[in-house]
Amino acid sequence: MTKVKKKTYRKLLFWLGGIVCLLFVIIVCYALFFVNELTETAKEIHEPIERTFSEKREDPIIIQEKDPFSVLILGVDEREGDKGRSDTMIVLTVNPTIQSTKMLSIPRDTYSEIVGMGFEDKLNHAYAFGGIEMSLATVEHFLDIPIDYVVQVNMESFKEIIDAVGGVSVTNSLEFNVDQYSFPKGELSLNGEEALVFVRMRMDDPRGDFGRQDRQKQVIQGILQKGATLSSLLKYKSIFEAIGNNVRTNMTFDEMVDVQKNYRDAAKSVEQIRFEKGEGIRMDGIWYYMTDSDELEDVKNELRTHLEMN
Repeated sequence: MTKVKKKTYRKLLFWLGGIVCLLFVIIVCYALFFVNELTETAKEIHEPIERTFSEKREDPIIIQEKDPFSVLILGVDEREGDKGRSDTMIVLTVNPTIQSTKMLSIPRDTYSEIVGMGFEDKLNHAYAFGGIEMSLATVEHFLDIPIDYVVQVNMESFKEIIDAVGGVSVTNSLEFNVDQYSFPKGELSLNGEEALVFVRMRMDDPRGDFGRQDRQKQVIQGILQKGATLSSLLKYKSIFEAIGNNVRTNMTFDEMVDVQKNYRDAAKSVEQIRFEKGEGIRMDGIWYYMTDSDELEDVKNELRTHLEMN
C-alpha cells in the first residue's frame, strides 16, 4: 500500500471512528433523557392511597419474590363540577409462576353493595361517592379478592395518549354511526377523538355494555402495540406528557420496574373473563345488571385460585 493510500485509509478510519463515537454519545444521551423523563412521569402519576395493603391479605405482596397480584383499572368520565363515574372497570390478576394474566371486565351498571355507604347501587357509582378508595373497597367486596394496585385513567383526555402514539388500529365487527363519525366493519385506524367515540358507544350495540367492553380492550391493546414501536419511542416526550396528565396509580416507580422485570412473560398470555349469565332489570325506573349468583361464585374462585389464595 502506498503512503498516499495509507494516509487516506487512516483518515477514513479516523472519521468512521468519530462517527461511531458521536452516535454512541447521542444514544447514551437519549437513553439518559428517556430514563429521566420516565422517572419524572412515574413520580407525577404516583398517587398513594391511605391503606398499606388490602385487608383481604394477611401480608403485603412482595414484587421481588414474584407474588401474584391484582390491578383495578378505572376509566373515569370526569365532568365539570362533578367527580364523575368509573365508566370502565377492569380487574387484572397476574401470576408470573404460570406466566398468565386474567382480565375481567365488570359491567358498569352491576348491582352491588357500595362499601361505606350502607346501601346497594350501580357499582360504578362508588367512585362518585368516595373516589378511588371506595371503588377499591367495593370491587374487593364484590369479587372477594384483594386489589393490590389501582390505575385511574381520565377517559375524556384519554385521546391525548392515543394521539401521542400516532393513533390505534382496531377491527370493528359492528357498523354504526355516532354524530359525524362513521365506523364501518373491518380494519379501522382511529385518532384520539375517534377512538373515544368508538369505545363509548353502547346504546346502539345489541350486546350493550359487553360490546363496549370488547371495543375498550381493542383500543387498550392498540395503544400497547403502538407504544412499543420505535416510532413511538422517538416521540416519548409527548407520550409521557399525555400519561402524566391523564393517569394516576398507587404503584411506585420501583414497583413498575420490578413488575416489568419479573412479570413481563405473564402479559403474553391474557385470558378474558366475562359475566354472561346475568340479566338486566329495572327497579324504580333505573336499569341495573344483576349477576348470576353461581357465575359470580365461579369468577371469584377462578380469580382467587389465580392469585394462589385457594
